[in-house]
Order: sequence, then structure tokens, then C-alpha cells
Amino acid sequence: MEQRNILSPGHFDAGYLTPEFIAARLREDQLARTHYGDADLNPGLEIAARRRAAAVLVPLIHHADGLTVLLTQRSNDLPHHPGQVSFPGGRIDPEDESPEHAALREAEEEVGLDRKQVRLIGRLGPYLTGTGFHITPVVGIVAAPIDLTLEPREVADAFEVPLSVVVDPRNHGQHPTTIGTLSFQTYLIPWEDRFIWGATAGMLVNLGRILAAPDGWR
Repeated sequence: MEQRNILSPGHFDAGYLTPEFIAARLREDQLARTHYGDADLNPGLEIAARRRAAAVLVPLIHHADGLTVLLTQRSNDLPHHPGQVSFPGGRIDPEDESPEHAALREAEEEVGLDRKQVRLIGRLGPYLTGTGFHITPVVGIVAAPIDLTLEPREVADAFEVPLSVVVDPRNHGQHPTTIGTLSFQTYLIPWEDRFIWGATAGMLVNLGRILAAPDGWR
């Protein structure tokens, strides 16, 4: 694989990290077609035998001064991962025609993001969690401004983070976590007073690898 370097965050927003560049990377980069997941940081991690198909939308909001990633903070009342930062998404239902359909449906249900506003440009490689979820991340470009309506039973808050921040490897730490009887390391990305961790952070780390600049780009 070619050697590539991440540029400084300031340089990311200077015409380099565009929707067109991202779409091209998702089409061309082998990492966009490679399975990855919790076992990458935890060799020997025993993955739950039951595989549950899920899809998330990775919404990249296109502002005049650069791209941001729209993330949600799950409600504290949810039985699974309460309060955790995540992408809009959920399980793929039998009536969903594709992971893309499921991701767009969940985004509409959770944050009121109209699917007509989303221009899908590709997928990241499937992410397999230690708890057995097989997640397909679907990447879409959304023109700003956006008008959201949160479903309070599922989403406590929604916020944006500069794409240049979450794909910068200098912001990619690690964090020990325990889910039920399963203890393992996950990626962790800090942003202001929040922490992005778990599968969401793992998917962003993989996006950063895909979007790394070719050697010689400065």
C-alpha cells in the first residue's frame, strides 16, 4: 500500500478535503472495502457468534468554510449504550432494501434529516463489534444549513465536529471499556467536553486512514 501522510488540521480545510476527493477515495482505496472492528485493537478478542446487521449514516455537512461530521448523543434512557456519542443509524430491518436505505431511514427517524438532502458518495468498510454487530457505514454529503428535529426517546443532542479534527491521527487515543462481561480497548477522540469512543471512533479512525494525503501533498 502506498505511504501517505495526514496533513495538519489547518491544511485540511484549505481546499484539500472536498466532497469530490472523499468520493474518489471511497471508490479507490482498498481500506474502504476491508472489514475491520474491535478485534483490530484487541487481537484474540472473542466476537459474539451472532452477527446482527446494522447501518449508520456518516453525514458530512458541507459548509462554506469546510466539512463537519454530524454526530448524536444517545438518550440516557436507552437500554444499550446510553449517553454514548454515535452516528445516526441502527439495525437493518427486513423491509430495508439496502444498508443505504436503513441508514437514511434511521437518520430521518432519529434527527429528522430529510433523505432528499443527503447525497450518498460511498461506504466505509464494514465494522464488526465485539458484541456481534456488523455495521455498514454509509457516507453522505449534506448541504448546510440543516434543520434537525430530534427524537427525544433516542437522541439527547446532536452536534457537529470539524472533519479535519476527527480524521487527524494526533487526536486518536485509546480507551479501556467494558460492555457486559466483555472488556477491551477502543479508540477515543476528544472534542470540547465530549468523548467519541467505541465503534463510532473506530469508523472515524478508518475514515482518517482512507483520507490520508498522498506523499508530497503539503
